[in-house]
Amino acid sequence: MRYFLGIDLGTSAVKCILVDENGQVKASHSTEYPLLQPHPGWAEQNPEDWWNGTAEAIKHLLHKSGVTEADVAGVGLSGQMHGSVFLDVQLQVVRPALLWCDQRTAAECGWIEQTIGKEQLAAFTGNRALTGFTAPKVVWLRNHEPDNFAKVQHLMLPKDYVRLQLTGAFGMDVADASGTLLLDVAGRKWSQDVTAKLGIPMEWLPPLFESNDVAGHLTAQAARLTGLAEGTPVVAGGGDQACGAVGVGVVKQGIASVALGTSGVVFVHDDSYQVDAECRLHSFCHGVPGKWHRMGVMLAAGGSFQWWRNHFAYEELQQAQAEGKDVYECLTALAETAPLGSEGLIFLPYLTGERTPYPDPQARGGFIGLNLRHSKAHLTRAVLEGINFGLRDSLELVKQSGIAVTELRVNGGGARSRFWRQMLADIFGLPVVTVNSTDGPAYGAAVMAASGVLQRDISELCEAWIQVVDRVEPIPANQAAYEPYYAVYRSLYPTLRATMHQLSGLAQG
Repeated sequence: MRYFLGIDLGTSAVKCILVDENGQVKASHSTEYPLLQPHPGWAEQNPEDWWNGTAEAIKHLLHKSGVTEADVAGVGLSGQMHGSVFLDVQLQVVRPALLWCDQRTAAECGWIEQTIGKEQLAAFTGNRALTGFTAPKVVWLRNHEPDNFAKVQHLMLPKDYVRLQLTGAFGMDVADASGTLLLDVAGRKWSQDVTAKLGIPMEWLPPLFESNDVAGHLTAQAARLTGLAEGTPVVAGGGDQACGAVGVGVVKQGIASVALGTSGVVFVHDDSYQVDAECRLHSFCHGVPGKWHRMGVMLAAGGSFQWWRNHFAYEELQQAQAEGKDVYECLTALAETAPLGSEGLIFLPYLTGERTPYPDPQARGGFIGLNLRHSKAHLTRAVLEGINFGLRDSLELVKQSGIAVTELRVNGGGARSRFWRQMLADIFGLPVVTVNSTDGPAYGAAVMAASGVLQRDISELCEAWIQVVDRVEPIPANQAAYEPYYAVYRSLYPTLRATMHQLSGLAQG
């Protein structure tokens, strides 16, 4: 039996899975690494930690699965998007990587849009300049750390650094490269116009591939460190959102996915290249060769629920420990005891700023409508409802773009809760399904590896390997009841924007 290794380089851990040639997951293993936050709003990691964690996870995975090195036919990589890895001429890391959730580059984003022009930038790249993207981080390095900037010879994304360690070969897939703000997304090539205007040398940028292209082969040194066989093919892979969509079968028009991880993503396949006139949605290359996708990103989806758990769920944590449950299961059970709409309470989930539909690093969260009747159950339900309202904002933009969506495929930690899936169906007004593949981006990376090695179409593999296992239909009465609450939610950011910015300024001194 041949196996395909899918590697997903996340923000908190790397996850490795082995998938057999019938699409069945044999085993998985994860290794954590630290997140560095040297200043408020900053987020960094050491690329060496990614590589060390990946090598360790692969070794443990092979040991626990009993799969031999000769049985692993190919490797695919998924990873956190946008992170900037700066290497010098000797391929040494210049400084810790700036991550997707790092918010330090607001001034640089303004400079980029002023230098190129918003309309021209959208024409070149399909997107506007956002703090999470890679290009503003390069400009920040030039502005604030000129000595480090002078050392840079190579610019990479997180998973591509790991592939460099595996294969010794440079490369980047067009799906992940779409989030650098340096790619001609329509032409699936680096934009000479943007790089020239920003003063970023083209020679810093690696060769480009489609996600299922073989981009290198395992070196002898990497084989010793991981337990894999020298010469094992490694495909280009993709960013976590493109891989996650492939991992649940979002590879044709009409199907969208909702990723309920730390961030929340509404992702829709697009057979043609389109750009939202106001760039509220991202237009990126898909992990399916020759296709694109539209994507809305909410910065603190599961992150908002995690914040609530960390600071306000002491009793539920004790209950979970006593009953052998997941604490989130206890929290969703508590939320279910509160009525729909949380009796007039709305939560704004802008705990780390926001991206879609409000690209605003100074957006702030809050509870609106509190009164003496509200209990922890109400507040817990309001957190979940606020997350789902925020995700619906992205769906509304997808619908406005003319793409009809008939089904949502949900993945990520929140997908395990049927209560959350029902709420999502009621607020979106669409059926919500889960599929047999639950490993998200890592599974998508394995699909890409199999596609490249077996020379089979990605869509064909998804059709063969991925099946719907659960379907939740919207409840018409709930759908109608949520509409006025969603209307109030939509009105709050425009009303409170100035206040949010004022408070953000006060907090920063």
